[in-house]
Formats: sequence, structure tokens, C-alpha cells
Amino acid sequence: MRDHAEMELMLKGYGLTTAHILYHMPDHPHVLQSYIWQDYDLAPRFPALIRFVEFWRAKLEGPLHSVRYTHKKLISATEWRNVTGELALH
Repeated sequence: MRDHAEMELMLKGYGLTTAHILYHMPDHPHVLQSYIWQDYDLAPRFPALIRFVEFWRAKLEGPLHSVRYTHKKLISATEWRNVTGELALH
């Protein structure tokens, strides 16, 4: 069932967004730790990523150092075609 929902998101223009988050450890502020976040999101506004970063700032103790992200549409216009007919040869 989840695969079907993911395909619907991809057909609606969502792509896979991966964020590499560096943050300061709460008990040792001079030490950085990394966290990888991944979800389907819409470029260029990235509402899911922004919601996650806002959640992090509001609820978690480790202050953010930096966020780097990449985004890739898994289905693009060049890969999706509507076929209106088919020709079969023997």
C-alpha cells in the first residue's frame, strides 16, 4: 500500500529530498553530530523540510549548525509518456 502512495506523490511532482543536518550536542556544544533526514517533498519551496527544521528548532535541544540538502525528481517528463496506441509485429 505504501508503494502505491509513494507513486502517487511522484506523479504529483514530488521528489526525494535528503538533508544532511549538522547540530551541536546539547551537553557538549563544541561537538557537532550529523543527522540524515529523507522524505518526499516539493521543490523549490520544500514545505516538508521546512516543517521538520521548524520542529527541530522548537522541540529539540541540539542547536542547528547547518543544513545541506539535495533533491531529485524520480519521475520526470522525459520518463513518462502517455501511449495512445500499440503496433504489434509477428
